[in-house]
Amino acid sequence: MAGMSGDLQILDHRGTPLKQSTAYHGAGRTAKELRDWNPMLASADADLLSELPNLVARTRDLGRNNGVAAGGIQTLVDNVIGTGLRMQAKPDYRTLGWSKEEADAWAEQVEREWRTFAETTECDAGGELDFAELQQLAFQSRLESAEALGVARWWPNDRNRRWATAIQMVDPDRLSNPQNMMDTATLRRGVELDRRGRRVAYHIRRTHPMDLPFRVGKARWDRVPARMRRGRRLVIHAFERRRVGQHRGIPILSPVLAEFRMVDRYHRTELQSAVVNSLIAAFIQTTSSADQLAEAFGMNFEEYANARKQWEGQLEGGAVFQLPPGDTMTAFKPERPNSAFDSFVKSTLRHIATAMNMPYELLLKDFSGTNYSSARAALLEAWRHFNGRRRFMATKWCQPIYELWLEEAVQRGIIDAPGFYENWHAYTRARWIGPGRGWVDPVKEAQAAVLRMEAGISTLEDECAEQGKDWEEVLEQQARERNLRSELMSEDERNRLRAETYGIGVRAALITPQPEDEEHFRQESDLEPMSRETREAWREGGTRRPVTLQPPREEEDEQPQQSGGPSGRSQRLDALMNVKPPSDEGSDEEKT
Repeated sequence: MAGMSGDLQILDHRGTPLKQSTAYHGAGRTAKELRDWNPMLASADADLLSELPNLVARTRDLGRNNGVAAGGIQTLVDNVIGTGLRMQAKPDYRTLGWSKEEADAWAEQVEREWRTFAETTECDAGGELDFAELQQLAFQSRLESAEALGVARWWPNDRNRRWATAIQMVDPDRLSNPQNMMDTATLRRGVELDRRGRRVAYHIRRTHPMDLPFRVGKARWDRVPARMRRGRRLVIHAFERRRVGQHRGIPILSPVLAEFRMVDRYHRTELQSAVVNSLIAAFIQTTSSADQLAEAFGMNFEEYANARKQWEGQLEGGAVFQLPPGDTMTAFKPERPNSAFDSFVKSTLRHIATAMNMPYELLLKDFSGTNYSSARAALLEAWRHFNGRRRFMATKWCQPIYELWLEEAVQRGIIDAPGFYENWHAYTRARWIGPGRGWVDPVKEAQAAVLRMEAGISTLEDECAEQGKDWEEVLEQQARERNLRSELMSEDERNRLRAETYGIGVRAALITPQPEDEEHFRQESDLEPMSRETREAWREGGTRRPVTLQPPREEEDEQPQQSGGPSGRSQRLDALMNVKPPSDEGSDEEKT
């Protein structure tokens, strides 16, 4: 509309004059690239709930029919869950008033009982999956179906089960409003809320909406409370929230569904074109007109064409063809695949890899164009994302199930936990250890782990956890291996091992060497006594050089010095090595 001054003004749909310029260029409406970009400003549920079925269906279709999408989802499952997150009980012993030893003993018992639940099919209501497989299925559902849904079952009268607690996996498609009614302020696509916005119940359909061949009678819904009156959780609904007021999840491929569709179609079109072009070898062309051909062969053009069809030639190696007069053969030079095909597809797949929060090399399993530094930087960035998703699964899925099981174990008296409900967090505190991340360069990264522990910025527990191991199990296994090695080795091998360990300890500054230790090891190893040069290295105030157990030079004539046995440090070295001394029992022949 024209104003009083006669200037032309552009009005919006409210009749308000549009600004010719904005403080933020991205808020402008007159620029050509922004003129048609006017998304709605709506709540999280208003943006999501009506479009969620299409997003889930298309994501699942890509997971079934697109190799890159299926591989990317499986890569996330393998790196985040892998063989399953392992529970390590970590009770807050200070809050409970325990000593560290009491807490360790309690945790060991809990972990032992937990394994009877998690490493068997007791945890699955269907009796088919162990806890690691439940984790894999739940995370796969979170990626493709936007969320994981489980219902806690209680079967105390089943004599075939040791534990009454079991988890029943539910397809998120069944979480919907009864009779497909519209969403309301307190009902959001199957999730029932109270006035404060807290989840109070879930409406779960008894059958899948598309299970038409198996549907019997009218569709029915069950209203499952989120928790029992005394607080026990009944429904585990795990999804990642991106906005306040969001009550359902978002599939991982939602931002790049269009790109996936287009690159998949482009790839198929190029492949089909290349196959078609490979079927054509050459063209036969003629320079004669229809009248010239009729005059040359004494027939009309139709008769010539019919006779020409009967002539066939097959291309073979070294073949020579005799063409009709006036015909020439032109080799076919296909232009497929397109020369820009590879770079274009790579650029699109890098965009998709970014949306999936993983490096392009990991999405395509292609490290051919990557050096060590680039590969390590890419994998470290990916590992941050994997750790974040691992924590999500630990807190939203694994920990609630562990708490359900521990509550049953305490109630039945299997686990002793006085004041369990008053100190719920202190008792249920746990650490979830996932599979190791692997090493790009094992030597460099092992050396880095040793340096971190020596500098005091890391511990054996942390380093073992990064490799998916329990540090106590590692130490126990090492002790068993040392004991078995000691039992199987001969006396000479045992002495040699003690001597080598002593030398390593001296060089690493873990043991302060003493002359009597050196003399003792030489005597037990049947070595020559220390040379004068070696003994001088032990002088007080002198420089202590690394001591070897090599025999002295022949020209030096030194008498072996008697030693009363190993010093206190040598005895402590035996304890450090955990090498058992030879037993005094047995016959003289066995001792010999």
